[in-house]
Amino acid sequence: MSQIKSMPQIQVDIKNLYGGYDHETVLEDINLSIYENDFIGLIGPNGGGKTTLLKIILGLLPLKKGQINVMGKHPQKGRQHIGYVPQFTVFDSDFPISVYDVVKMGRLSRKRVFRRLTSQDDEIIEEKLGWVGMLEYKNRGIRELSGGQRQRVYIARALATEPELLLLDEPTISVDFESRAKIYELLHEINLHGVTILLVSHDLNVISRYVKTIGCLNRQLHYHGEKEITPEMLRAGYNCPVDLIAHGLPHRVLADHQEGR
Repeated sequence: MSQIKSMPQIQVDIKNLYGGYDHETVLEDINLSIYENDFIGLIGPNGGGKTTLLKIILGLLPLKKGQINVMGKHPQKGRQHIGYVPQFTVFDSDFPISVYDVVKMGRLSRKRVFRRLTSQDDEIIEEKLGWVGMLEYKNRGIRELSGGQRQRVYIARALATEPELLLLDEPTISVDFESRAKIYELLHEINLHGVTILLVSHDLNVISRYVKTIGCLNRQLHYHGEKEITPEMLRAGYNCPVDLIAHGLPHRVLADHQEGR
């Protein structure tokens, strides 16, 4: 008797969402369903609302209009199932904190006040450091690491919360090209372990190689659940020529504006 495969569950369900800051609306009529085990990459210009969308999913910003459910709950309750790697992680370079202690913060965020870490927490911390290839550095100071290594540690910290969904805001913005490729390979492996991923990035030429589907966000979301970056998507998202760097050479992927348009 053949087994019937169950449909993947919707982890984030957004309908007709408008959002922004105070009196400024940044996002307009956003509709998006994120299913378990998705790996979605969102591209778009600065100021297009990518970070704003992540903050609304996390319940850090209220929506102005529309609906959003995270794990079937209000975002402020559903976010306990989300790991988050912000765009800029600020740290005091003179503060002597170890790699292990940075990742430990992810476990502490799951604990009630004054609850101590257990041996199981220690195992999870080491497991996540192993996932990102940083276990051998666990006793190093975070300030001793390269930008790419630090980003791996921050990803491990997010994974230490044991999330069902991982949100990443420009995870490779401050690292070199070789480190970027390694981070995307790492995220691919994390997704294979069953963690859903939504990331925003400017790395058009790299992101398209690793994610399962791509959308373009510039106030409005252009997403069709496919991997192809179409000229129509870029035109709607950027409204200007876009260059990619491939094999050291720039390539125009959206034509120059025509005269009079």
